[in-house]
Amino acid sequence: MELNPVVISVILLCILCLLRVNVLLALIISAISAGLCANMSIDKIMNTFISGMGANSETALSYILLGTFAAAMTHTGLAQILARRIALIIKDNKYLLLMIIGTIAVMSQNLIPIHIAFIPILIPPLLGIMNKLELDRRAVATTLAFGLKAPYIAIPAGFGLIFQGLIAENMTHSGIEVIKTDVWKSTWFLGFAMFIGLLIAIFITYRKPRKYRDLDPVYNEKSFSKKSLRLRRKHYITLLGAFATLIVQLWSGSLPLGALIGLGIIFGAKAVRKRHMDKLINEGIGLMGYVAFVMLVAAGFALVLKETGGVESLLNWILPYMQHSKIISVTLMLLIGLLITMGIGTSFGTIPILAVLFIPLCAKLGLSTPASIIVLAASAALGDAGSPASDTTLGPTAGLNADNQHNHIQDTCIPTFLHFNIALILAAIIAVYIF
Repeated sequence: MELNPVVISVILLCILCLLRVNVLLALIISAISAGLCANMSIDKIMNTFISGMGANSETALSYILLGTFAAAMTHTGLAQILARRIALIIKDNKYLLLMIIGTIAVMSQNLIPIHIAFIPILIPPLLGIMNKLELDRRAVATTLAFGLKAPYIAIPAGFGLIFQGLIAENMTHSGIEVIKTDVWKSTWFLGFAMFIGLLIAIFITYRKPRKYRDLDPVYNEKSFSKKSLRLRRKHYITLLGAFATLIVQLWSGSLPLGALIGLGIIFGAKAVRKRHMDKLINEGIGLMGYVAFVMLVAAGFALVLKETGGVESLLNWILPYMQHSKIISVTLMLLIGLLITMGIGTSFGTIPILAVLFIPLCAKLGLSTPASIIVLAASAALGDAGSPASDTTLGPTAGLNADNQHNHIQDTCIPTFLHFNIALILAAIIAVYIF
C-alpha cells in the first residue's frame, strides 16, 4: 500500500501532540505532510490550507466575543458569585459538583445551545473549589466532554437536531431513506455507552484525590458571606446581557451577533465602564483566542485532507477485507471514521464525507437501517472526543487550564479518547447484532 495522506498526517498529528508540540504547529506540519504525500505542490497545499480556514471563521469570531463576555462577567464579579453559590450547595461533595457541571454541559447542547461558551465563564471561578476538594480535573474534563458530545448524539434538540438532521439527510442521499425524527431512536444506544464510559472515569479511573496548587486566594470560608453573594445592579445588567445573547442567537442563528448585543448591553448600561473595554477584549482574546485560532487552522487542515483524496483511497484499500465478516467490516469503518475525525476535529463535518462511502457498504453488508444509523453516527463521532483540534477537548482545557495546571493532551485528550471512543466502538459493533 502506498503512503496514505490521511493515515500519515493524523498519526503525525497525534505523535507531535504527545511530544508536546503546540497543537497549532502540529496541525500545520501535519497538513503539509498530507499534501506532500498526495504529491501536491507547496503552493497548492498552502493555498488550500489558507482558503479552508474560512470555514470556521464564524466559530472563531464567536469564541473571541464570548471570551470577552466571560471576561466581563468575571470583571463584574458575577462569575465569582455563581461559583460561591455552587460551593455552598455542594459543600464537600465532589460528585455533586460533577453532576452540576455535567448537567450544565448537557443543557449547553440541547436546552440552551451555546456549546462551549459557558466553560470560560463557569469553570475558572470553580477551580479553587476543585482544588479544595482535591478533585482530579481529568474527571471534570471527561464530564464536560460527555455533556458536549453525548447529547447531540442522543437527544433530538438543539445541536442534536442539527447532527441528527445531517445523518438523515446524508443517508437519504446515499440510498437509505431516514426521517430526522427517527435517528435518536437508534443513537440513544451510543449515548448510553458514553454514559457508561463517564461512570468508569468518575468512579474508577479518576476517583483518587489529586492535589493542585491553590493560586486563587478568593476561595476561603470568609468569602462565602451573605454580603459576598448579594447581586447588585451591575450583576443584573450582566445577566440581562447573557439572556439577550441567548435570545438573539436563537432568533438570528448567529452566535457572534448575540455576543455583540450582550456586550453592548453590558457596556451601554455601564455594568463595566467603557475605559475597561480594551482590557476586557484583550482578556477575551487571551481566554478564547487560542481556541479560535486552532479551530481556524483545523478547518484548513480538513480541506487539505479532502483535497488529497486519501479517504477514498483508504476505503478502496480495505474493501477486500470487508467482504466476509460484519464485525471486521464495521470495525474497519469505525477506525476510518476515527482517523478522519481525529484530524478534522468535528463530527458534524465528517458525516457528509463518510455517508457517501459507508452507506452503500452498510446496504451491501445487509445491515438494518437502525444499525446503519449507529455505524455512521459512531464513525463520525469517534475522535471528536480525544482530538487535539476538537472544541470538545479545547473547550474543557480552556477552562481547566486557567491556572496553568491542566495539560491539554495528557489531562483532556487522552482521558476523553480512552473512555468515550472505546465505548462508541464497542457499542457500534454490538448494535450490528441487536438492531
